[in-house]
Amino acid sequence: MINSYDGFIFDLDGTIYLEDKIIPEADKVINVIKERGKRVIFVSNKTTGSINDYRNFLSAKGIITEENEIINSTIITVNYLKKKHYAETFFALGENPFINEISKAGLKFSDNPDNIKIVLVTLDRTLDYHKLEIAARALDNGARFYAANIDDTCPVDGGEILDAGSTISALEVRTNRKLEKYFGKPSQYIVKEILSRLELEKERCLIVGDRMETDMEMGFKFGIDTALVMTGVLKHIKPNGKKQPTYKFSSVADLI
Repeated sequence: MINSYDGFIFDLDGTIYLEDKIIPEADKVINVIKERGKRVIFVSNKTTGSINDYRNFLSAKGIITEENEIINSTIITVNYLKKKHYAETFFALGENPFINEISKAGLKFSDNPDNIKIVLVTLDRTLDYHKLEIAARALDNGARFYAANIDDTCPVDGGEILDAGSTISALEVRTNRKLEKYFGKPSQYIVKEILSRLELEKERCLIVGDRMETDMEMGFKFGIDTALVMTGVLKHIKPNGKKQPTYKFSSVADLI
């Protein structure tokens, strides 16, 4: 199977690891693929850490990787905002690492709804009613409505926690506004970056992930083969409808 593809696009959370625990034999799989001269990209919608954090974590688990092999939705969000909204004022329903990256890109953070021009949504484990109301009032005032990712939940060891999609839904109901753009999986923005780094035709690539609505959908939308693993968001392991993954595996270990 490995010989059928030249590029492998791996989701991280729920596919390669859960919280601080590596999926059994995930390190072996990645290292075998690399030994055979294949190209690898790791892609995450999670915004609570830096690319260097991801690299250090993977290396500590026996997966040797370079920073240019890791993409998260923060990077894609930053690239868009630098081009389209440089120096504008933003508010983020997100955690400090995400806010800091957006600020370093040249935008200005504010929690005053009258000054906010862009509302950004992502995973925020410190979310509270006060933050939601700041975002809602800024949207009422006409602020742009963007999200780094649209995952409803984030997989953790033993279950799931609420993620950006749930926050987006709450704001849409509260403000009667619809999300305008998102930058993580399965958006065109992140697929363009992935293929640019791999420098391969999409027909020679395989997406491996645990989510139908992001990982698999990215393949469906852009014509890339997919492999669904059952180690992350378990409620999505039995897809319905006409769209089916190219492969279904118990875990990433089944690739070899």
